[in-house]
Amino acid sequence: MRLPAGGCRRLVGRMEWRDEGVILSMRPHGESAAIIEVFTRAHGRHAGVVRGGVSRRMAPHLQPGTQVAVTWTARLSEHIGTFAVEPVRSRAHVLGDRLALAGLTALCALCQVTLPEREPHEALWQATTAVFDALAAPDGPSTYLRWGLRLLDEMGFGLDLSSCASTGSREGLAYVSPKTGRAVSRAGAGDWVDRLFALPEGLTGAAPLGPQALTQGFRITTHFLNRELAETHHGRPLPEARGRLLDLLARQG
Repeated sequence: MRLPAGGCRRLVGRMEWRDEGVILSMRPHGESAAIIEVFTRAHGRHAGVVRGGVSRRMAPHLQPGTQVAVTWTARLSEHIGTFAVEPVRSRAHVLGDRLALAGLTALCALCQVTLPEREPHEALWQATTAVFDALAAPDGPSTYLRWGLRLLDEMGFGLDLSSCASTGSREGLAYVSPKTGRAVSRAGAGDWVDRLFALPEGLTGAAPLGPQALTQGFRITTHFLNRELAETHHGRPLPEARGRLLDLLARQG
């Protein structure tokens, strides 16, 4: 009997579950195997061994960004276990787009750094697969930026941009407090204006953002991601892949 996606069962001498995920990384293991990390729908960020993973047949299906169906088995739940992998969707088309490839690499690296192992984040998983599909589109950078806001929500530090932290007003919101992550209006900024981040117009909307708004938005998300990582990941820095993406965007802007 086929195991339902996300389901888990204990077999004689081993455990097994089946899920859908996106490959975040792959590295060789031994002579012919590979260890992959997959961001799965129901089991979060999960690692496992793929036998024959570096072979010519399997390696192309284990590249970062590839969407896969995986079946994980292990003798005990705390073991790394093994994956049987079935490709669902290739994203090899981004290889010919320098900016989209930089976005894919940065997205995978940030998931690896921020997401706790084996902790499900289904809503974020759905948002993440949508971003992978949008990276090569003209609004790919805007989609990636807004995904960063969603990631902060999942990490427990979502920004509150609905009203001014000083006055309570919903009008004239122009800044973000680097301390609280709350919006601040022009009227409420007062003498603190030089210490606040500029709030890009349309940041929480759906329309593509211009170069200046992207720069402002990435400054905000970088600040809070760095601060959250410092608090929860023992000061671990943001991945270099994110920095390379932002440098590329700055040059193209």
